[in-house]
Amino acid sequence: MRARRAPLAGALLLLAAAGLLLGRDAFLEAKGLVARRLIGRAFAAHLRDGRFHRPWSWADTAPIALLEVRRLGVRRSVLAGASGTSLAFGLGHIDGTAPPNAPGNCVLAGHRDGEMAFLERIRPGDVLRLRTAGASRDYVVDGIRVVARTDIAPLRAADAYRLTLVTCYPFGGLLRSPWRYVVTAARPITDP
Repeated sequence: MRARRAPLAGALLLLAAAGLLLGRDAFLEAKGLVARRLIGRAFAAHLRDGRFHRPWSWADTAPIALLEVRRLGVRRSVLAGASGTSLAFGLGHIDGTAPPNAPGNCVLAGHRDGEMAFLERIRPGDVLRLRTAGASRDYVVDGIRVVARTDIAPLRAADAYRLTLVTCYPFGGLLRSPWRYVVTAARPITDP
């Protein structure tokens, strides 16, 4: 009788652990859905009046742009700053680079296994649309490269309208990476 209880207790313990993990994953997924909806509302308010609107009262960021890649069906919120908190919910604008849709090099960062996973499917010539309260501009992908994490060249200022997207490399990696995947794009010369 005692020999039967040990496997049963072990099985119940494993079932309970699995239930906790599944419950945690469901909670995180629900939290992400609510966050995306609140960020969308805050961005809509930003488009109406051009001011920053925090998506929830304790947020330390606000949506400032929307990035779209029509060929891939991608729409990503761009949040002010590239802190860990911002990157948990969207792409982050790296402080010190040009603001979205302003002259100069606007650099956006995101997680390779999350909001920036689509970069693996980006090709030269793809059109990236960046929408802000002031404008909606197209940028054409003109470069894709892998650089060392310590390489600051992707952050350098530019005279023309540039958009640079940065994520860790390789895609699907689980460990901290010494490499960055960099996609650069420029406004077409015919754009006003």
